[in-house]
Amino acid sequence: MTDARMIDYPNHVPDVYGALADIETVLSTKGIDIGLNHLVKLRASQMNNCGFCVKMHTSEARRDGETNERLDRLVAWRHVTDYTSAEKAVFAWTEALTQLDENSNYGELRADLRRYFTEEQIAVLTSLISMINLWNRLGVSNH
Repeated sequence: MTDARMIDYPNHVPDVYGALADIETVLSTKGIDIGLNHLVKLRASQMNNCGFCVKMHTSEARRDGETNERLDRLVAWRHVTDYTSAEKAVFAWTEALTQLDENSNYGELRADLRRYFTEEQIAVLTSLISMINLWNRLGVSNH
C-alpha cells in the first residue's frame, strides 16, 4: 500500500517557507505594477497546471481591479488585443522561463523587454517568474 498523503512543507521547513515569503515581500516593493504581477503569476500557474495558484491569482487579480475579460483571455494572449505590447513581452518572457526550451531565443526576448522596461525591472520580473514557478512546483507536488 502506498502513502499518498500530502506533505505539509511549511510545517517541516518553516524557515524555508519564511524565507520564500520574505522574498515575495521584497519583490512587492520593487515597483512592478500589481496588475502585471498578478497576470505573470497567473500565466505561469496556468502553464504549470497548479489549480490552487490559478484560483488564488485569479481571485487576487479581480480583487485588485483586473477585468474578467482579460483574465478569461490570458491563455490566448498572443491572439487577442486585450494586452499592451509591454504586457505581451512579459508574457513571452514568462512562458520562456516557465517552459524551458533550448530553441527559445532569450536574447530576442530580452531585447523586446528592454523596449518597455529597465534592466532592474527585467530583473524583478525574472525574479517574480522564478518565484511563481517555485511555488507552483511545491503546490503541484501535493496534487
